[in-house]
Amino acid sequence: MYVVKLQEVDETQVAVVGGKGAHLGALSRIEGIRVPAGFCVTTAAFQRVVAQAPSIADGLDRLSRLHPDDREGMRTLSAQLRRATEDIAIPDELTAAITGALDRLGEQAACAVRSSATAEDLPTASFAGQQDTYLNVVGPAAVLEHVSRCWASLFTERAVTYRVRNGIDHRTVHMAVVVQRMVLPDAAGVLFTADPVTGNRRVATVDAGFGLGEALVSGIVNPDVLKVRDGEVVARVIAAKERQIEALPGGGTQEAAIDPGRQEQPALTDEQAVRLVRLGRRIEAHFGSPQDIEWCLADGEFQIVQSRPVTTLFPVPVRESSDRDNHVYVSVGHQQMMTDPLRTLGVSVWQLTAMAPMYEAGGRLFVDATRTLSAPASRAGLLDLAGRSDPLTRDALESVLDRDDFVLPALADAAPGGRQARGASSPVATDPAVVTELIERSRTALAALERDIRTKTGPALFDFLLKAFEEHKRILGDPLSMQAVMAGMEATWWLNDTLREWLGEKNAADTLTLSAPGNVTSEMGLALLDVADVIRPHPEVVAFLRGVEDENFLDELAKLAGGSEARDAIESYLARYGMRCVGEIDITRPRWRERPATLVPVILDNVRNFGPGAAERRFEEGRQKARQKEEDVLSRLRALPDGERKADETKRMIDRVRTFIGYREYPKYNVISRYFVYKQALLAEAERLAGTGVLAEKEDAFHLTFQELQDVVRSKRVDAGLVRRREEAFRSYHALTPPRVLTSDGEALTGAYRRDDAPAGALLGLPVSAGTVEGRARVILDMAEAELEAGSILVTAFTDPSWSPLFVGIAGLVTEVGGLMTHGAVIAREYGLPAVVGVERATRRIRDGQRIRVHGTDGYVELLP
Repeated sequence: MYVVKLQEVDETQVAVVGGKGAHLGALSRIEGIRVPAGFCVTTAAFQRVVAQAPSIADGLDRLSRLHPDDREGMRTLSAQLRRATEDIAIPDELTAAITGALDRLGEQAACAVRSSATAEDLPTASFAGQQDTYLNVVGPAAVLEHVSRCWASLFTERAVTYRVRNGIDHRTVHMAVVVQRMVLPDAAGVLFTADPVTGNRRVATVDAGFGLGEALVSGIVNPDVLKVRDGEVVARVIAAKERQIEALPGGGTQEAAIDPGRQEQPALTDEQAVRLVRLGRRIEAHFGSPQDIEWCLADGEFQIVQSRPVTTLFPVPVRESSDRDNHVYVSVGHQQMMTDPLRTLGVSVWQLTAMAPMYEAGGRLFVDATRTLSAPASRAGLLDLAGRSDPLTRDALESVLDRDDFVLPALADAAPGGRQARGASSPVATDPAVVTELIERSRTALAALERDIRTKTGPALFDFLLKAFEEHKRILGDPLSMQAVMAGMEATWWLNDTLREWLGEKNAADTLTLSAPGNVTSEMGLALLDVADVIRPHPEVVAFLRGVEDENFLDELAKLAGGSEARDAIESYLARYGMRCVGEIDITRPRWRERPATLVPVILDNVRNFGPGAAERRFEEGRQKARQKEEDVLSRLRALPDGERKADETKRMIDRVRTFIGYREYPKYNVISRYFVYKQALLAEAERLAGTGVLAEKEDAFHLTFQELQDVVRSKRVDAGLVRRREEAFRSYHALTPPRVLTSDGEALTGAYRRDDAPAGALLGLPVSAGTVEGRARVILDMAEAELEAGSILVTAFTDPSWSPLFVGIAGLVTEVGGLMTHGAVIAREYGLPAVVGVERATRRIRDGQRIRVHGTDGYVELLP
């Protein structure tokens, strides 16, 4: 079928009439929604036409093989495909079908001819503005010509680039065309049923102008903007609208000046805006998500000419339908230094092993802070803790609390608040034996897990893992372990606060914690220097590693001179640290043990930039600096009034921080060690399912929850469609920027620095490791692609513990995410690297290779000429 009436299709027929056509058909079926009459030229017509030109299929194959960064190749091929499509003669039977439909519409009726691709107006990719629309097309010949142009617009450079960015195969996308009776409106515009800037789902935004809506889309006029909340206009900006686009009698459109007396009149009254938003809410309810709606007002009636999902909004965690209270969610990823999306299994396992309930949105995890914020005492404690770890999170929370239109529920059983005073009041004794005991407990439990899981398969494995997850939480929540972690953090805060008060010195703890003993994450970075020491004397091994491209290189090493020693050194490193990887809180992420080639660039950097014995030398230098700093601080304190007491108290805090701050990193190391055991067992099950054809491939298991995978193992059946939908959703989540704070209204808040202590133009952040350093920025988003020179300053989005091997080879650190006690900050202080974290959009505002100056004591970055 080449032509179908608009009223005969709905949103289930995207493959036939494209996204726009399917949505318009669905809109026409919603009670009270007026849609201009029309028809769709189906994707079958498009396929019939392009089949006449084999060069198009060849061009699509070539286009699909291009590297995503080959912009010139995309430009050339897309132009060739457009020309080839426009040059194809429309077959007679297709011409007859289109003209027949026009006769029924009214042969001489002016029409809008609009592209409708199958990869368009999707929940995960709107393709807004990527294909072409033609207005006021008059007569059958003109309609046929513009149908051909719409087909060709599938290959515009912007549409091709958009598909590449969204991981959509060009060969799987087809084009339909919507032909509708033209509406000649008094006013037109766009309605967003959620605020597109803040994300607030309760606030709708109406953009309105005179004449055709194309004036707004093309940007020739500033629209009126009205915000509607709960049936009332709560804000309005009436623009001076000097131009409009109007239809010409013989076809086409033109710009025209608006009479000066009308320019500052509102295009819509408040009553009309509220009425339009009511229609929008009806459309939103039908499609189940916030909508971007194009509308026209003619003869006092609204007509809807398009509705697509708003794909840029960050999702809101799903709650019980009966829960009408306001909620405030805080990002887990910003605390765990992992703001990338997690796959479904990663989310599920983290939820099952976390100490507090976790809510998923956009592939990220959040905790509900509502209960804590609802009571003054607990609110103060949370804000204090947030302010110390990440001022942006505190500011975002305060922004919510200060608003009149977002009222937190009054909870009788709100969480008790406040944490104990910092410092000596912590109940754990300052004794290294405490740390030794805790580590031994963890190792014993891990060994038992590794031993007991070996015999578990099938349903019995999942029953075993559920019990293992409970043990996991028991270990994670061990009161002694938590006291030890807090003791190190509290002592750090005490030293920074008190020594600033007594000596006027900022961030004194940064030096006092250098080379603190027992830090498994900093030891991981130094241990890779030792691996480089083994490899450096063997030129053949170094040359071989420079050419490594796959994960089987360890087997080949033994064939080279010095290769056996090199392989043993790497294997020994992997035996202790191979469970780690970037984004390691997601159990589905490939571990170093699974992809050891990830470490090769870092090893080669260490071979090139360091000499033998660098690890031991570096650790000892840090230890000496810390000891000298301790002597200096205590000496200066003794010279003060009441100096002996102050020096004694400070000495106790220094001993305390050096005893416990290294242990700060161990619980995460233990969690990730256990995760690797869980993953290996689950992957073995997935391999069996793939081997019997239940799963198409073992990685499909990553797009199922733990419970769903358990059910698949028992039933030997899987919903393949669910797996694909989850895979597509995960891909789309990468385009979303997770907020630090998210409300149940959908408002996404990132916070702001309220400071004026930095030079003009400086990038503000949080000071986490003292000192100032100047050098060339290396903007790195993937650790496997790191190539560092001595003196480089690492600029990246976030650094979890897996990045620490890079820290030994850099001079400073700048990240977009982080806090005073997050892993990257702790390791930066361990290595004595000036570091500023929480710098918004640092990887986009700093160019790779640009000279910058990092002020780790004051918390800002200068961009140098």
